[in-house]
Amino acid sequence: MYLALAMYLNHSKRLYATTVNNGNYCLELVRKHDFDHYLCTLLLPRDVQSTVFAIRAFNVETAQIRDLVTEKATGKMRVQFWRDSINAIYKKEPPKHPVALTLATAVGRYKLSKLWFSRLLDAREANLSVNHYSSTKELEDYAENTFSSLLYLTLEAMGVRSVAADHACSHLGKAEGICTVLRAAPYHRTQRSVFIPMDIVMRHGASQERFIRADTSSQSMHNTVYDFASLCHTHLLKARSLGNKLDSMVTKALLPAVLCEDFLTRLQRADFNIFEPKLSQRNPKMPLTLLWKYFSHQY
Repeated sequence: MYLALAMYLNHSKRLYATTVNNGNYCLELVRKHDFDHYLCTLLLPRDVQSTVFAIRAFNVETAQIRDLVTEKATGKMRVQFWRDSINAIYKKEPPKHPVALTLATAVGRYKLSKLWFSRLLDAREANLSVNHYSSTKELEDYAENTFSSLLYLTLEAMGVRSVAADHACSHLGKAEGICTVLRAAPYHRTQRSVFIPMDIVMRHGASQERFIRADTSSQSMHNTVYDFASLCHTHLLKARSLGNKLDSMVTKALLPAVLCEDFLTRLQRADFNIFEPKLSQRNPKMPLTLLWKYFSHQY
């Protein structure tokens, strides 16, 4: 009996160590590739942090696919790996991948909806073929299916069921999607790509070539960026307008709004020059700003 008990305790220790290692892998992946959301996740209730780190790590793994492959077919294969992994997780047969194993624990514990993972993967796969957005709606749909889906999963992990919270997440996800396009403009320029929607670019008489050349003296380019950033700000305001309908705990899930506000403020100071080098630098005051918003129950 003592031998059986010792074997059981030894197995439990190994299982705990494996779980911790998988969780640490997710945490470090997010810290390395998505530091701002790493900070936001650290301010969530402790019992859901590992779950949200797994969700964010899944996002890192799938978001990187487009930049890591040169052939669309290879990208589709990588997306399919994660699609198969999600299907296996919901069959309680996760592959031996640290992100998949941690997600499997989270799905079992919090009954996370498969829909949000599937929507995100569908959007990532479709995006492999996208070299520009023809309309603002195309980009907003992509942001809804990716950034907003991550927020919906975070709410589920926190046990939140609220129409107002869902609406706030929808607008915040769109704001984050627009911010990401603005942030990434210098990188996209090196790939000779422009992801600011063409309907906004054409509205101001600008062109993709001006963005690729980084023609910062162009008034049309300035007006295009201002218009696009204003759309981001509108979504941010709509997300915040629902704050009086939300429990204080929900505001913690919406802290990424602070990241958007910070970038828009710095972009404004740069006179809407998206190629200003300082915009690519981290704000050293961000941890303190997030803490202040956290304790004041704001986002």
